[in-house]
Amino acid sequence: MGLIEALHIYDEHNSLILTHVYTGRPISANHLLPLYLERPAPRPPLIYLPNTNPPTLVFSLSHGNLLFIVTSSTEIEPLLVIEFLHRVVDVFEDFLGAPLIAQKIESSYDVILQLLTEMCDAGIVNVTEPNALRDLVEVEGFMGKLLGNLNLPTKPNFAGASVPALTQSPLHTGPALPWRRANVRHTSNELYADVIETLKVTLAPSGRPISAFANGTIAFTCKVSGVPDIVVTLTGPSGKHNLRDLIELPVFHPCVRLAKWSEQPGVLSFVPPDGRFTLAGYEVDLLPHFESGDLNLTAKSLKLPVTLEVNTCLGPSGADFEVRLTVNRAFFGAASGGSSSSGRLTGGGGGGGIGRGIGAMGGATHSGTAASPLLQELTVTVPLPQDVRNLSEIRTSRGDATYNPGDRFLEWSISDKELSGGASIFTMRCTVVGQMADNGEDENADPTGFGFGKPDYSYDVESAYQSSAVSKGKSTEKTEKSGDERDALAKKIAAQNKLLMPNSASLSFTVRGWLASGVKVESIVIDPRKSRGLSETMKPYKGVKYLTVSKRGIEIRC
Repeated sequence: MGLIEALHIYDEHNSLILTHVYTGRPISANHLLPLYLERPAPRPPLIYLPNTNPPTLVFSLSHGNLLFIVTSSTEIEPLLVIEFLHRVVDVFEDFLGAPLIAQKIESSYDVILQLLTEMCDAGIVNVTEPNALRDLVEVEGFMGKLLGNLNLPTKPNFAGASVPALTQSPLHTGPALPWRRANVRHTSNELYADVIETLKVTLAPSGRPISAFANGTIAFTCKVSGVPDIVVTLTGPSGKHNLRDLIELPVFHPCVRLAKWSEQPGVLSFVPPDGRFTLAGYEVDLLPHFESGDLNLTAKSLKLPVTLEVNTCLGPSGADFEVRLTVNRAFFGAASGGSSSSGRLTGGGGGGGIGRGIGAMGGATHSGTAASPLLQELTVTVPLPQDVRNLSEIRTSRGDATYNPGDRFLEWSISDKELSGGASIFTMRCTVVGQMADNGEDENADPTGFGFGKPDYSYDVESAYQSSAVSKGKSTEKTEKSGDERDALAKKIAAQNKLLMPNSASLSFTVRGWLASGVKVESIVIDPRKSRGLSETMKPYKGVKYLTVSKRGIEIRC
């Protein structure tokens, strides 16, 4: 079995801020970084360096402005190391707070050293659960009061203390669950489920979907005293009978009982960690029920909140392109222009049901819930070819469009206030400008880059005094010739402008209270028979929140 030899962390300036050696004599951090950076971007998470001594496997993870690199000179399971890197980031954020930045790591070397030592022992992955690490790592100061004081062992009374009292440890008094702290106590008992889906949709120029996937994550927050045994039931758009076919590639937290899921797909039975954690992840193919040869399949078949259309080569010279957005008005919440709530569906009491968007004030429905989804942060990104020198004109019906020639893309943002104004169709039209011709090119080349040719300012005296009879005889021939030349020139300009048109456009947005896959949380129930240390009168506060995110996830080809 392979071993993890060293972990290195670099900041946004590629400066080393931390290195931790577990075993062996690995390649130094200063020697490793140039070998890693010489690989062209985007760099894969696993790189093999055969010319080092010894040959080294390099595993990397970028998080924010930080770069995490793990090295190993022996054969090791790649997914184990990559998952270890993700656990390191999660644990650092849990102890130091998010977002994770270089200053937090530099100011907490004592805590970081304890965490890294416990998470990996002599190169072998050991304890990676934050709840278990809180019982092993000593954190002083404010963070110590926040994380560790609830479970610190009491100081022994040497005057009358017995031997068992001196050797007592909180790890031995609690349940044998590595993901849950012992003796958990909370003044308010709460259970929250946040279901977040990210979209990845590719559309053909005709608008026909080529591929469409939704990747979901169920983030669960448990703040319940004792050891609760929880059952979360999921359902699909047509019920629970086809949930096995709907959810693909499911992954679960170690606390989930896999046998229960295998017997009843959609039922998650588990004893949760204390606090917030990732309960499960999944993938849903949004096009499984369509035939591959169905010609009627369009972007509207996906029932997306926004549809995108791009038309190129417009205008007299074909130098314009237009982006058109059509927004579904059903995704604007209960009251347009009003401030939205957190979007969490709430329900109290001991029952298993979850409230369906009913607010506390008179039963009113708030924006951002399953009953009233809310579309926000709408942005269109249009990458432009390198030959585009500038955009001479940008006209939008709503929103603000920004273009920086150095970035090579146009960004069009529509504010939430403009979205709630009542309009459902938004347009943006732009005119492209080509590159300037080089001085070393043909002397007749067009300086504007659009094929008009080099202007001739010379004056021929001899030709100016030619007889008028010859000029009149050739006027008709020149007119016909100039007409053909104009047509040929117009075609040449249109062909050159076609090369300046965008090849794609992507869409970014967030929708609170809606999931593209149709997956929903039907119930959250605490099983009193399997739970321990719970009060009989305890009625936890429950809530569910849905969120769909598209970060340039919907792309249409031009």
